[in-house]
Amino acid sequence: QLKLVESGGGLVNPGGSLTLSCEASGLSLGYYSVGWFRQALGKEREAVACTAQIRHRKKYADSMEGRFTISRSDAEGKVWLTITPLKPEDTATYYCAAVGGMRFQCPLDARNYTDWGQGTRVIVSS
Repeated sequence: QLKLVESGGGLVNPGGSLTLSCEASGLSLGYYSVGWFRQALGKEREAVACTAQIRHRKKYADSMEGRFTISRSDAEGKVWLTITPLKPEDTATYYCAAVGGMRFQCPLDARNYTDWGQGTRVIVSS
């Protein structure tokens, strides 16, 4: 059973930077493609970025290009999401999710993902 735990959220000033971490345990992260998603209060969950199981190909949602960077270390069992510069509209709960068997692909559709973390809250406000 894969377990995912997000961390790194908090209150940040607009224009600042933040790196969220997703730590996997139970099974090797190397078997999985991993995505980051976010959900603001009263809004639908949306995809941010994902990284594929093999070759770690990265994909970003169209609206997330430029300010978001996803990275991973299978050896450490971690996937990171760096956001810079932060904007108030980035306020949301951020979730990481994993799906096995995708090999060179990573989907941005949350319905493909089978394992989810509990989320970490990011608030961007001065």
